[in-house]
Amino acid sequence: MVIGFSPGGAVDVQGRLIAQGLAELLGQQVLVDNRPGQDGIIAGALVAKAPPDGYAFAYVSAGHAMNSVLHAKTIPYHPIKDFAPISLTASGPLTLVVNPALPVKDLKGLIELARKRPGQLNFASSGSGGTMHLAGELLKTVAKVDIVHVPYKGGGPAITDVLGGQVELTFVGAPASMPHIRSGRLRVLAVTTPKRATALPDVPTVAEAGYPGYEVSAWYGALAPAGTPVAIVARLTTELAKAVAAPKTRERLLALGIEPIGSTPEQFTSHLQNEIARWTPIIQNAGIKTD
Repeated sequence: MVIGFSPGGAVDVQGRLIAQGLAELLGQQVLVDNRPGQDGIIAGALVAKAPPDGYAFAYVSAGHAMNSVLHAKTIPYHPIKDFAPISLTASGPLTLVVNPALPVKDLKGLIELARKRPGQLNFASSGSGGTMHLAGELLKTVAKVDIVHVPYKGGGPAITDVLGGQVELTFVGAPASMPHIRSGRLRVLAVTTPKRATALPDVPTVAEAGYPGYEVSAWYGALAPAGTPVAIVARLTTELAKAVAAPKTRERLLALGIEPIGSTPEQFTSHLQNEIARWTPIIQNAGIKTD
């Protein structure tokens, strides 16, 4: 299992959980190989060129679809044609959180404040082109507000500055925000998924708060190299579905604020196509650059 991010991050943590479950089902060890760099592109390129024998696959996040737009001129592979999609394994929300000192109690209040103070509010992200960044750009587009993006070198530093009051708000995965929400150090205004989060049942979605159609999911899935035999892909799809559905793994994923899924290759392919089509105009219209 090749993961394009450093150990300890959201993709790595759940990837290792699933790898452990997959190993038990297959009766052999599943090694996790972290190959961080270039928003997951280094890992993607490694798997795209690997022998299509089922012994190497990439565990990717939402950035896999976004990279094809953000790095359109330099990415060394096609996000769908150069892979054999196996399964969409899990999905979770980002939480829209603010420093409690900000005088807003809900998303409506935040938008009203942003309109009164155009260009004065800031939102932190883990870096240009990441899911946290794009979630903010999408809100700016649908709500027609001017909020300034402040990129950091990772989600941790971004959250730290929101906690410290240097930046007013951020969009961050539930696993990272939940401790601070519970302690009162962050105020959660909304979640970015179409449905409310299991871990935060009383928090409305952005769509419910007045912006129908808004959706940003931190999703995850497995991709084999293109040309991998159908029978091997089918076996991996079946075993991955069992792995994420196993009670122990499911419980731990839900505790992280992540919903286990398990899909067919066809469903994952369709999901990738839809994600690329949806994010292309958002990225282009916002003029998002990764350099």
